[in-house]
Amino acid sequence: MQILPSASLAPYIKNYTVVTIDKNLENEVFYPSGYVDFIVNISEGDAATIINGRRKDTPAIELLGHLTLPTRLSVKKDTSVLIARIFPHASTLFFSDPLSEFTNYATDMYDVAKSENRELYSRMMEANGLDSKIRILENYFLLQLKKNETQLKKVNTLQLLSQKIFNEHSQLDLPTLAKDSGLSERYIQKLYLNNIGISPSAFTSVFRFNKSLQLVLNTSESLTEIAYDCGYYDQAHFIKEFRKFTGITPSASRASLIKNDTDFQQAVNIGF
Repeated sequence: MQILPSASLAPYIKNYTVVTIDKNLENEVFYPSGYVDFIVNISEGDAATIINGRRKDTPAIELLGHLTLPTRLSVKKDTSVLIARIFPHASTLFFSDPLSEFTNYATDMYDVAKSENRELYSRMMEANGLDSKIRILENYFLLQLKKNETQLKKVNTLQLLSQKIFNEHSQLDLPTLAKDSGLSERYIQKLYLNNIGISPSAFTSVFRFNKSLQLVLNTSESLTEIAYDCGYYDQAHFIKEFRKFTGITPSASRASLIKNDTDFQQAVNIGF
């Protein structure tokens, strides 16, 4: 189930998604989405994130930063989570720490601001119904937005830069991007690392990966066709990049979805 945010938050949050697991899942592939996910466990269920082989149990509230490493999830049946998917350019409006500190990591938000997030979780769990829980979460985000409104100029700059990358069909030409925007290459690099959490080149790679992923999972195109459609040098380059992010090949990903199509996969394995 996906729910759109309020008009005030729509430029910064893509959607809210409720995922309820109807069977035990072990080592489920979790694809890099290009987004930052704020995850609230709204059930008594158990889950764990395994990033680059390191397992971390999912806490009450978790921030899943940008992923560029192989990632898996293990989830117990009947676990329900509410995910707020935040646009890559907007995360700095809600979290004051440099976003690079969250990259390839599942952070317990009690470690970031314990009293604030404990109060948020308590209020959400006491609320009756999903709509009420989301209203409480939205009020939290609106409060953070007000606190960090001085970051809006950087957020708008990042959005424009990222849109240029999207329009260039998955290729990054940093010198041209700098020249067109009137910014230095060094500043753009710093802007992405501090406010998105990954470099412009890594961001471009994640975008290109997600473009290819949609074709792998939703079409019958050959891997060679997908490679060229998405701007890879050749099929070998495509497979290498795909495995870098997921630990599996595109063919294995396609076969896995056909064999084991779950609500979880449909809900969270959706990127740009």
